[in-house]
Amino acid sequence: MSETNTLTEPVITVTENALAKILDLRAAEEGPDELGLRIEITGVRGAEFSYDLAFEPLAECEPDDVRHAQGGLTVVVPAESVENLVGATLDLPSNPDQGGLVLRNPNRPQIPRLGDPIELTGTVEDKVRQLLDQQVNPAIAAHGGFASLNKVEGSAAYITMGGGCQGCAMSALTLREGIESAILGSIPEITEVVDTTDHSSGENPFY
Repeated sequence: MSETNTLTEPVITVTENALAKILDLRAAEEGPDELGLRIEITGVRGAEFSYDLAFEPLAECEPDDVRHAQGGLTVVVPAESVENLVGATLDLPSNPDQGGLVLRNPNRPQIPRLGDPIELTGTVEDKVRQLLDQQVNPAIAAHGGFASLNKVEGSAAYITMGGGCQGCAMSALTLREGIESAILGSIPEITEVVDTTDHSSGENPFY
């Protein structure tokens, strides 16, 4: 296998406390000296990246993986994750009762704007769900909310809002001006968006 990329400056800094914990965990593995800690971005969850951390044999590193040795530990970062992990710190939680490790990353995923062009495939229901998952929900996640598709009947999409949007007096306005415009502009088969959220004690108070 080709030689992997080794940097003099780490992509991710591991604090001393985190390093000690990781080395203790690695010591319990088979062939610990042959293992590196692989850290990669696996996706986006709201306004944050989601990550996967796992011990991996260094002999199995991909040719374009970037690795850096720190205190007896080799940290391996896949090439596609490097840009969005530069400057991150792996540490122990501030609350000692929490357990585990914390990855403090100054980088944030690029949040799509409602109405930006997006490629959608499949049935009408598939297209609505893809639009909600890939554009609408990341855009409204900062408000603690999310939108989901209940059903499509004819040319109408029935949408329910939850989280921070539910019970908010502005949520119906958010739906009409943002989500509705995104759906109608991206999916020509849909001509009406119906808010089925129970915003108060009544059903569908805004429709």
